[in-house]
Amino acid sequence: MKKLLSVLLVLSVFAGLFSLSGCGGNVAHIDAEKLIGNYDVEELRGTQMNFYTWGEYISDGSEGLPDVVADFERITGIKVNATTYASNEDLYAKLKAGGASYDVIVPSDYMIERMILEGLLQKPNFENIPNYRFISDEYLDLFFDPSNEYSIPYTGGMVGLIYNTTRVTEAPDSWSVLWDETYAGDMLTFNNPRDAFGIAQCLLGQSLNTTNPDDWYAAAEKLKEQKPLLQSYVMDEVFDKMEGGEAAIAPYYAGDYLAMAAVNPDLAFVYPKEGTNVFVDSMCIPVGAKNKAAAELFINYMCEPEVALANAEYLRYLCPNTAVLEDERYTLKGNPILYPTADFKTEYFHNLDQDTLDLMSKLWNEVKLA
Repeated sequence: MKKLLSVLLVLSVFAGLFSLSGCGGNVAHIDAEKLIGNYDVEELRGTQMNFYTWGEYISDGSEGLPDVVADFERITGIKVNATTYASNEDLYAKLKAGGASYDVIVPSDYMIERMILEGLLQKPNFENIPNYRFISDEYLDLFFDPSNEYSIPYTGGMVGLIYNTTRVTEAPDSWSVLWDETYAGDMLTFNNPRDAFGIAQCLLGQSLNTTNPDDWYAAAEKLKEQKPLLQSYVMDEVFDKMEGGEAAIAPYYAGDYLAMAAVNPDLAFVYPKEGTNVFVDSMCIPVGAKNKAAAELFINYMCEPEVALANAEYLRYLCPNTAVLEDERYTLKGNPILYPTADFKTEYFHNLDQDTLDLMSKLWNEVKLA
């Protein structure tokens, strides 16, 4: 995720949301007096915790919004070592290898399901996360954690098509535009197998969670047909390319479209008629966590209404926090991209059996080498 709005515009929108301090009075901070929980825990002061998350997936002090990690460090005296990953698969590989220890991670639904099955996550003590009560019922009892024992929802969203209206003459309504030779060399797609295959599966009328090998082979052939038409496979690189007008069309997450459109107003967005993936990302504690108490304090802090509001404004993704959804200061309330009223087909990614995962990996390698 990335947003590059002008400072003046951002401050005009958000100046009333958070306390301002520093030179010129333009540095936003989380006001500790507005926090509900107790973050003055003497035995945790001076300790460290490791936070592993998606790139630019937390309010970082830009856009006139608070740096919520820095404010957590200031308020609690706990040092947060934050590092980032580009995909769920990268996160999984790092945890599975066991070469590093993390206290809080933010995987997506299907990866949480897999990690629970493989014993990679531990149950937090929810008595230490009282702000969990702000999580909307809509995000509870979901398939990846049906008893709500391992995960605390952080955000969510859907995948759609982003296109440049100055270069795409007719508004697309189908994933098939990503196979349109009219835009050869001017299209991007995901550089991760689950999302890339998901688009082909939607177009072919398959389930995103099919375990039929024939379906996966058919989707792989579809992706091989697409490859000569692509400019490149991307993840975070999509921001520079779409904001800078270097590409005409790209599939990506709805919240990130809102960020890109704030920089380049020529961009538009649509949910394709064949349907799309819907996802939930949640905060979890791995089994190798060395500072579980700090992890639980951090998760509780992230569920604070003021902190959740800052993150919701920065991320521009779906927000599961009821206090934010009911807050009149929330500028994205009712946004038609984030909270569409029209009905269209959506499907979660589920964890796949090992044979299917191995086949997907094999076929993805073939697609990339084709």
